[in-house]
Amino acid sequence: MTGDHQTLALVLFSVFIAVTLGITTWVSRNRHGSAEEFYAGGRLFSPLENGFAIAGDYMSAASFLGISGLIALYGYDGMLYSVGFLVAWLVVLLLVAELVRNCGRFTLADVVAARMAERPVRIAAGTSSVAVSVLYLVAQMVGAGSLVALLLGGTSEAARSWTVIGVGALMVIYVSLGGMRATTWIQIVKAVLLMAGTITLTVLVLLRFHGDVNSLLSAAADRSGHGRDFLAPGLRYGGDWTSRLDFISLGIALVLGTAGLPHILSRFYTVPTARAARRSVVWSIGLIGSFYLMTIVLGFGAAALIGPAEVRASNASGNTAIPLLALDLGGGAGSTGGTVLFAVVAAVAFATILAVVAGITLASSASVAHDLYSSLRRRHAKRQYSEVTVARLAAAGIGAAAIGLGLLARDLNVAFLVGLAFAVAASANLPVLLYSLFWRKFTTRGAVWSVYGGLVPAVLLVLLSPVVSGSPESLFPGVDFHVFPLQNPGVISIPLGFLAGWIGAVTSAEPPDAARHAETEVRALTGAGAA
Repeated sequence: MTGDHQTLALVLFSVFIAVTLGITTWVSRNRHGSAEEFYAGGRLFSPLENGFAIAGDYMSAASFLGISGLIALYGYDGMLYSVGFLVAWLVVLLLVAELVRNCGRFTLADVVAARMAERPVRIAAGTSSVAVSVLYLVAQMVGAGSLVALLLGGTSEAARSWTVIGVGALMVIYVSLGGMRATTWIQIVKAVLLMAGTITLTVLVLLRFHGDVNSLLSAAADRSGHGRDFLAPGLRYGGDWTSRLDFISLGIALVLGTAGLPHILSRFYTVPTARAARRSVVWSIGLIGSFYLMTIVLGFGAAALIGPAEVRASNASGNTAIPLLALDLGGGAGSTGGTVLFAVVAAVAFATILAVVAGITLASSASVAHDLYSSLRRRHAKRQYSEVTVARLAAAGIGAAAIGLGLLARDLNVAFLVGLAFAVAASANLPVLLYSLFWRKFTTRGAVWSVYGGLVPAVLLVLLSPVVSGSPESLFPGVDFHVFPLQNPGVISIPLGFLAGWIGAVTSAEPPDAARHAETEVRALTGAGAA
């Protein structure tokens, strides 16, 4: 891109950042400092507003940049991500949305602690929520770095590093000053921008092929260098039994992980009733379903019009396929139309990253303050901090951790990184959530074992996998200590989470509390006594 074109894109970035900071400032002037306002926005949002905010939280940079990039590189196998994210949302609607809203107050631990001993359960659930959130944040940071590096010349490591640091700083400002209310409005603005940008690109791709999807797929297959194999399973995950098992592991993690993501669960607390939570999910399904169908068109469009070789040359993991596609659809490099479209898409993607990191940071700082701090603080200590103060400090600490890990992981595909976060969420959070809601004989020991029984294996398996060492694409390519062959641990760690919870419950000396289970069941189904 020329200097003028870079300037245009940077101006659009700056406008969005100014608007979001304006929203944050406006909201922070009207806040009262209560925990309910900071964590749940005062529960004042309508189902339509919350539906857009949920969609904004869920349609992350990994989806916009990573999935389309994987489709552009691997065709059918990349499409698994779109299908997985889409199906996962139905699990959320059917199993947890309404029940979580009725049983909880601010976090996942609220749901589990409703019928268990509070302290150990909050420490376990809070720890796993922070772990999942940091992994998810890293993916967003990497996406931001890739995007701005492309904008500023494609190879600037310094630009990528400073982008990651800048995104981290902005998310801390959003969360610390505006809490859930500012984060929600930023999500709504971002969801509208993202849908508008995605629809525009999809229409332009289809117009380029005169609305003929078969022609689009054929062009993508011809340009890929793999022929018809590009449209069939096996290009990325079909080489041997290891890659096939990785495929299964990823699919399970994507479908089950959404229901355990802390920042998605916290969205159900921002509306006044369980009925409103359910209607929020219905709104979000329409938006999310449309969006993921369009990512498939964009991915194959990038393969057909740009070609996998050029996409890979720009970014080895395919993260920049969509901006390159926008440049081509607008008229190519050097044209005004291409530059404007590229700048708009880059700004939308950057907005997506900023909004999602704000939502995740808020959820994880809530877990630190509401679950960990409230459980671990000494009751008779001379100095006690309010939960909101601790949450703001936690946002800064989590932001610093995410920046450090984001700089380390900057060469990995963002959709792949999100797959890891989903695997940890499905292993540590989903079993304890489902057992707590649906199993009468579940106990405190079962809850704690379930969380750690999923979290520890998932994190260990990732550390011992090719993601961290043993291959040129690893975090540490110079060393090799991997002993676990799969890149996604879900196929092992998710069953372990369920198994550990079951063993913990049946071997517990503490009898199940039938009265508290009955109370929780009534509350979950009717909303009686919900916050």
